Amino acid sequence: MLTLQEEYSTQAKLELACSDLKTLLQISTKMKDSLGNMGKRFQFIDERLSTASRRVTPLHSKAMVNRALETRIKRAVSPALLVLDSFEMSESLQHKLLEVSNKLPDQETPEKRLKHLLKYVDCADKLNAVINSVSRDGGQVIQKLQEVVEFLSRTKATDHFRTHRLRETMLTLKALFDTEVSAMKFNGLLDEALLNLQDEYEFRLQQLRHENIGEVDEGETGSLDLGSELEIELLRRISETLASNDCLDICIDIFVKVRYRRAAKALMRLNPDYLRTYTPAEIDEMEWETLETVISLWIQHFELAVKKIIVSEKRLCNQLLGGIMGGAVWLECFIKIADKIMAVFFRFGEGVARSSKEPHKLFKLLDLFASLEKLKTEFVEIFQGEGGADICTRFRELGKLLIHASSKVFWEFGLQIERNSYCYAPQQDGSVPKLVRYAINYLKYLATEIYSAPMAKILRTEQIWNSGALSKPKSDDNLFLQAVTNIMEALQRNVEAERSSYKDKVLAHVFAMNTYWYIYIRTKNTELGKVLGEDYKKRKYKIVAEEAAYMYQKQAWGPLVRLLEKEDEKRQGYNSEAVAALIKRKLQSFLKSFDDIAERHGKWYAIPDIDLRDQIRQATIKLVVTAYVEFLEAYPNLLQAKSYVSPESIQGLLVHIFDGDDGKMKQRDSKGRTRA
Repeated sequence: MLTLQEEYSTQAKLELACSDLKTLLQISTKMKDSLGNMGKRFQFIDERLSTASRRVTPLHSKAMVNRALETRIKRAVSPALLVLDSFEMSESLQHKLLEVSNKLPDQETPEKRLKHLLKYVDCADKLNAVINSVSRDGGQVIQKLQEVVEFLSRTKATDHFRTHRLRETMLTLKALFDTEVSAMKFNGLLDEALLNLQDEYEFRLQQLRHENIGEVDEGETGSLDLGSELEIELLRRISETLASNDCLDICIDIFVKVRYRRAAKALMRLNPDYLRTYTPAEIDEMEWETLETVISLWIQHFELAVKKIIVSEKRLCNQLLGGIMGGAVWLECFIKIADKIMAVFFRFGEGVARSSKEPHKLFKLLDLFASLEKLKTEFVEIFQGEGGADICTRFRELGKLLIHASSKVFWEFGLQIERNSYCYAPQQDGSVPKLVRYAINYLKYLATEIYSAPMAKILRTEQIWNSGALSKPKSDDNLFLQAVTNIMEALQRNVEAERSSYKDKVLAHVFAMNTYWYIYIRTKNTELGKVLGEDYKKRKYKIVAEEAAYMYQKQAWGPLVRLLEKEDEKRQGYNSEAVAALIKRKLQSFLKSFDDIAERHGKWYAIPDIDLRDQIRQATIKLVVTAYVEFLEAYPNLLQAKSYVSPESIQGLLVHIFDGDDGKMKQRDSKGRTRA
């Protein structure tokens, strides 16, 4: 149960809450009345705003139209103003171009003139850029102005007076564009400047000369630049200016014409008159000494043309024309220049390769081939690309012609040796034939390092061409050895054929001894000897020469020695008178035979080699004098001192027989008389 005090407290709280509710209800009623009044006010404002909006809408639409019209006019007028500024700038540049042009003759030094020419080119480039800008944008500007005029006329957005003025301005600008731009581009100062630059371009190109034209030093090609940096810069700028003004064809024509003449004149300073003779028939008619000289000149001049003149011209083409059309022009110009020069050299080389295949031409053909091989890498690098394909092809074709010609000459040389085996009479004195001397010297020269390497390469290449690229050719050394061995065997067959044709067998042995000894000695300690090998030389030549020497001594002096044999004396027994008569007859026969042999040696036999002659003399003295002394010592009592020739005299006679300086043996009889 609640107490009385708690009940009074609860009642008071309820009464307070009831009073608050009444207050809230009164306030809500007042707010309702206020909101009603505010609604009426908002409705009034809305009506006022709607009325204002209906009045402002036409003005807003008009403002939007005006802004759109302003934008359209600005889009048309702003470019027109820029075009007018360009016209003004072109006029200023033309005045400046005239000013620079007038000052050109007053430049004192070449360097100052070059710098002033660069300013002239710069003015021409700027004027061309301005004229191109007007020409490019003028049509669009006039079209936009015309569209604005038509719009204003159609919409009547402005009064007739303003529309008329804008139309007059547009027509004036159009007339100016149609007349002035064409005149500035084709008949004005720019056109005159381009003509001046063409003349200056040709003149400056002519001034770029090839200096110090002479023999190319090994590993050194000299400077490749034909002009100073300032000259190159000026010519490059002129090239680009002409190209940008639709004068590229003229620029190329001038460049190719002038630079070809300059390159040709540089070569003419070497006096290459021989290049005018190039057909095989004309080359065959030339004296060999002359042809040998001009081939050497061709090798020097061709290397010089490639390493100095052609390379310098290529560099110049790249420097001056490399920036035009993305680099598509300069290589074509270079090929046009180089093709004419290379064609002259190729023509002569082809004529030599196609001329008659005589043995003495081999070494010059090898020189030509070696010079091409030396230049091959650099040549291909210079003319690489599609433009230089024809020149590279002709270069390779010349190499093929030289390979065929060299190979044919070499094999033809062997065939000539074979064919000459029975064509000529044998040597009358048994000396070494000219063919043998020529062949050995020929092969010795061929075996040197200068010629053996290119000859071996030619033989290998020829074998690959004949057998196919997939074949396995022998090494260069084996091919060369086989080729040289074939020639040596052909030469040996030639020698044996001539040896067998002698009726005098002693002379045949003298001939074989001389010839084989000559081959052995002349190949000793030489590159040819190294190629053949010592065993081969001894087996084929030294041993054969020694056998021939033995047979010579046996058949030439053996019968003389056999006259002194003692068998006949033994058959006479102890009859001293018979023995003395026999000995006397033997001595007389010995001396008579000695005189006959001496006579034959003096007339028919020759041993040109001093060392060989000395060896034969010593062997002959040992054989004859020894037998003669033994014979005299066997009968000392039967011989009087004055009845026979002393051994010393016999030895002296033998020395005299083998003592000819020219290889011919002297003829002296046993009485000491020298016969003519």
